[in-house]
Amino acid sequence: MNLSLLSVFIPTFFFVSITPGMCMTLAMTMGMTIGVRRALWMMLGELCGVALVAISSAIGVAALLLNYPSAFVVFKYVGGAYLAYIGIQMWRSKGKMAIKSSATDGAPASRVELASQGFMTAIANPKGWAFFVALLPPFLSTEQSLFSQLSILVAIILTLEFVCLLIYATGGRTLRTLLQKSGNVKLMNRIAGTLMLGVGVWLALG
Repeated sequence: MNLSLLSVFIPTFFFVSITPGMCMTLAMTMGMTIGVRRALWMMLGELCGVALVAISSAIGVAALLLNYPSAFVVFKYVGGAYLAYIGIQMWRSKGKMAIKSSATDGAPASRVELASQGFMTAIANPKGWAFFVALLPPFLSTEQSLFSQLSILVAIILTLEFVCLLIYATGGRTLRTLLQKSGNVKLMNRIAGTLMLGVGVWLALG
């Protein structure tokens, strides 16, 4: 691809990725509640979702969603309700994602659950679709292979997204450390629960 085009593409999508949103809020919440290492499973699911959204936007599947919005709206509400439910459970310190004060309080979320949560948040985010539909096509050229262009651009997008997710998750872990030192584990759960509840409402109403 044209290097001058990439010099515009990279900072543009880095700005889009680093901007606070549902996925970044989720990453910070995960970093706070389960730590960066286990949050990597959520990031894996989220990156798969972002890749799917980017590719679909480029080849026009987004247009089909606009023609049949009802199914997407239902999925968006279901995903938002699920995340909001987890947020409420974290407030009550009973959810799987909440920090346990002891090993007997419940089993942690599985890797599949974490990955599914990240994937669902990415593909059900209408703002993510809007960004990709508006920003990705202008960087594609009809004179070059669509497959090769998408391979390069999606690889760059996922790299930038992963870096930003790590930044937010690390910030959450730092907040977790500060709260644990002061013994405010319940406060930590409630902060994380509020963030998760906010993600769910944002997903349902966005």
